[in-house]
Amino acid sequence: MTTEELRLKSKARIAMVLIWFIPFLWTVNMVVARKAPGVVSPHVLALGRWGLAGLILAVASHQELWQHRHTLRAQAWRYIALGACGMWICGAWVYLAGESTVAMNISLIYASAPVMIAVGSVLWLGERFSKRQILGVVLAMGGVVHVVVKGDWLHLSRVQLVPGDLWIVAAAIAWAAYALLQKRWSTVLSSTAQLAAICLGGVVVLIPFAVWELYQANTPALGEQALWMMVGTALLPGVGAYWIYGWTQKILGASRVAMTLYLGPLYTAVIAWLVLGEPLGMHHLAGGVLILSGVGLVMAVQHAAPKR
Repeated sequence: MTTEELRLKSKARIAMVLIWFIPFLWTVNMVVARKAPGVVSPHVLALGRWGLAGLILAVASHQELWQHRHTLRAQAWRYIALGACGMWICGAWVYLAGESTVAMNISLIYASAPVMIAVGSVLWLGERFSKRQILGVVLAMGGVVHVVVKGDWLHLSRVQLVPGDLWIVAAAIAWAAYALLQKRWSTVLSSTAQLAAICLGGVVVLIPFAVWELYQANTPALGEQALWMMVGTALLPGVGAYWIYGWTQKILGASRVAMTLYLGPLYTAVIAWLVLGEPLGMHHLAGGVLILSGVGLVMAVQHAAPKR
């Protein structure tokens, strides 16, 4: 095995470990989405989050961004489109959802995104998706539903959507587009510089909506708690989760990394138990086994060679 092959294999192993941290980091955003109403408005929170995250990433990659400034200028529309999907719709709209739906519903609906990404990866990106991976998707999705309906599948017939659920449906579609477009549009930038440019695109889209919210009479005044929410969401589900997602997707492929979204409800249930004191039931255990088995089936499939 050549040195280059060993290097790529090592990167693939690191990526396989890091992807398990993505849904944990995103649970922070779901908790904030539930606590933000009355503290900070959705678009102002999203602007603060991504403005700070973009600043951190831009400082870290400023030399690379300056080196490729002409390419960035020519492809500015791409970064605005990615920013609209990843930072506006998957950012502010999640906070809008938190005003009327619960964190577990956010996790469940978001779990539909991997299915859309998997289908898009096969049809649009030419990625292979085996029968074993399809079985993994079915098991993971079944586990998600089992957790949410608390083991009572008849409860599905009584599910009622609230406005917040519809905001999350749109966010799940936007996340699928965000993941697929990043794979479709090749870039010479590193993961850090790429995310910095996308953050800038997102900030451009968010500014007019945030300004509009600030001029509304019922918009909460910015206080210390709101600023801490911005800092926390910028560092953990912002820089942390998005950077790991983008870097691992380059190596493992869009469909495989998207499977981490299935872990969201399981992680949310555990965090609710640890932080909020909500009890864990047998449906959490059974659903967790299904989710982890499904994710394991998809992740265990080996490609001919890891991608750079």
